[in-house]
Amino acid sequence: MESRGSNPLCQLSVEELRRRTSMKWRQYPDDVLPVWVAEMDVPLAEPIKRALADALDLGDTGYPAGPAYAEALDEFATKRWGWHVEPAHTAIVPDVMLGIVEMLKLVTGPGDAVVVNSPVYQPFYLFVEHMDRRIVEAPLGCDHRLDLEATEAAFLRAREGGRPAAYLLCSPHNPTGTVHTEAELSAVTRLANAHGVRVVADEIHAPIVLPGATHVPYLSVPGAERAFSLMSASKAWNLAGLKAALAIAGPEALGDLARMPEEVGHGPSHLGAIAHAAALRHGGDWLDALLTGLDENRHLLTTLLAERLPGIVYRPPEGTFLAWLDCRALGLGDDPAQTFLDRGRVALTSNQGFGTGGEGYARLNLATSPDLLREAVKRMAAAV
Repeated sequence: MESRGSNPLCQLSVEELRRRTSMKWRQYPDDVLPVWVAEMDVPLAEPIKRALADALDLGDTGYPAGPAYAEALDEFATKRWGWHVEPAHTAIVPDVMLGIVEMLKLVTGPGDAVVVNSPVYQPFYLFVEHMDRRIVEAPLGCDHRLDLEATEAAFLRAREGGRPAAYLLCSPHNPTGTVHTEAELSAVTRLANAHGVRVVADEIHAPIVLPGATHVPYLSVPGAERAFSLMSASKAWNLAGLKAALAIAGPEALGDLARMPEEVGHGPSHLGAIAHAAALRHGGDWLDALLTGLDENRHLLTTLLAERLPGIVYRPPEGTFLAWLDCRALGLGDDPAQTFLDRGRVALTSNQGFGTGGEGYARLNLATSPDLLREAVKRMAAAV
């Protein structure tokens, strides 16, 4: 094993990880190495552990209340991005995806269109279609960046007949790891405003931006005053099991946010809100150590693929802890993840459900130890 230093990715053994009962380590048999779903192989940051332990000692396990989570996000956003979050412009929601659903309900109706930049996070399709909206795709360019022409064309299709429409923006983008620039965000904002499309930004990966890129909060972009953002500490501090997120309204969307049903705020966990606030307020050093480890892993993967699987095309992600691997040259068909699982006993995320542009790709989770990353690529190479 790698030395257990300050890098959170190097502090748990395989034996310790296999004691976990959450999805990543329990979905597959023990002979399968999981590098798929967006859980990180890290211990819980000490400030979060302390905050939860204090709450449990007090029996503080009731309903969430107060602005502590929003105030912590404001503190974090001001320090990291130079952006002020007004707590009065926020609402607590159960998690980012359920918050997205509620924001889309505020600005669209059944049968209306929601534009997405494919390939994109699979639940975008599942949740949007479940709420009786229809997806209109605006595929990313071949460089994995926003294609303005495709996006404008999608806006036009979405607004046909004058119906309301929304744009569900993934920023940073999952699965490609693209971090949108201020110029790109400004351009799509101008298009959305010109065509009367309301923007809902999923910024769950916002804290996980690696050296060389900068996250631009969507609501900081001029012209985004009628938009919404969904943020959470979930991905950056591995808190998916501690449910809580924040919906944030631009200043011209406050009236819409006020229409969100009061009972939506009953869904988040009080312990979740405590954990997320502690992460944002006191987990900065831990996050910085994680980002250093992820930066090392994204470059390690470059080396490993060049040595063992040169047929895979890989653009190191600018953000997130996800690697989007172009396996088309390997001749493994539309779903290479299935071959890696069947022949190599390594589980990646299948491209199925990511939409147009995902065929022949697989998604790999970089948030593991360098040793396990090496073992994953070794198994993948053996599968081809």
